[in-house]
This record gives sequence, C-alpha cells and structure tokens, in this order.
Amino acid sequence: MANVAVQSEGRSGGIVINDDWPGYSLDLFSYPAHYSGDLDCVIVPHGVIMDRTERLARNIMDDLGDHDIVVLCVLKGGYQFCADLVDRIKALSRNSDRTIPMRVHFIRLKSYLNDQSTEDLHILGAEDLSFLKGKNVLIVEAIVGTGKTMKTLLKHVEAFRPKMIKVAGLLVKRVPHNTACLPDYVGFEIPNRFVVGYALDYNEYFRDLNHICVISESGKTKYKI
Repeated sequence: MANVAVQSEGRSGGIVINDDWPGYSLDLFSYPAHYSGDLDCVIVPHGVIMDRTERLARNIMDDLGDHDIVVLCVLKGGYQFCADLVDRIKALSRNSDRTIPMRVHFIRLKSYLNDQSTEDLHILGAEDLSFLKGKNVLIVEAIVGTGKTMKTLLKHVEAFRPKMIKVAGLLVKRVPHNTACLPDYVGFEIPNRFVVGYALDYNEYFRDLNHICVISESGKTKYKI
C-alpha cells in the first residue's frame, strides 16, 4: 500500500497515482446508490482531495500572498475544486499577516462528447475579459489532459494583457500527445482513465459524487448520448 502514490519530483509536481494502481474498492466508501454498477473504483477519496487542496492553498499563499488576484474558475467541472481552494486560501488569510484579496470570475469550457475530447472548444463567459488587464490571474481547473484546452484558454486570457497568470489544476492526466502545458499547482497526476465525481461529469451525471472515481464501461453505456 505504501507505494500506491508518491510525491513526484518530476513533470507535474503533484502526487503521482501509478498506472497499475487498481483504486480503492467502492465497498469502503459511501456513495449515491443510484450510481451502483456505474463505477469501477475510487481513485481519490474526498478526504484526500481536501488535504491536498489545503496544501495547494498554502503553496499559493507562499507565492502570491499580498498580491491582489482574480480567480478565473473554469466551469463546470472546476467549481467544487475552486470553491474549496478559495475557502482554504481565505482561512489561511484570516490567520496570517499575509493576505490575498480575491475576486472570482467564472468561465465555461466545453470540449467533450461522451468520453472523448473534441476539437470543437467553446469558451463561454470569456468574450470580454478586459478587466484582467494588469491583474494577477489564477486559473482554477479541475483536470488537464492533452493540454490543448488549457493552451487555448491561456492564449485567450493572455490577449487581455494580465500582469501574471498562474494555473491550479486538481488533476493532470497522463495521456499521449500531452502538450506539456502543465499547471503551476497540481493536486494529483493520474493514469489515463476517465474519472468522474467531485463536480467532474460524464454527460452531466456524477457531479453529485464526493469522491473521484473511475467510471465503468456499463456506466458509460448507461449515460451515453
């Protein structure tokens, strides 16, 4: 059990979950009964997500404390991670001489159909980000795969001439053809498996699941559109 996940010194800087890690048995956790048979395993339990998020908040405080920042939350999958991350930054600010004044703005990206990423990327709520000019921006995203979506978003945000851009990503997926557009702050580096839960969805299902889980093939078939 000790070598299931190790702190990376390599490409992502997050906690590495190995490719051969089978995950935790669903029987060890509580989850909505309506997803019975739709999941293979729990890959990151909710409590571990919370602990890692607190550590990321501390890292962000160390780097950005005393800087005014605009948090750019990427919806829909990033809303839970963003809310928990902002809460922990606020808690640290209340108990520290260093504080981070924050504004939060929401944008929505959509590039998936079922479990496949498409070339058709839609950015909603980001038509006019002129208020970012000269600002320090923290983009908060739930998951980064090939990096194409993040690269497109960064290019879009850069056009509004912010002072600085940092990216916090809860998950980085090890996938072929990764463009190496990695977040500055990474929670977990995970195998190339389709995960749901903690606001990550499959055709809008599973957002109500607290843990990050691997969806089963029967689950994909059940909710396919």
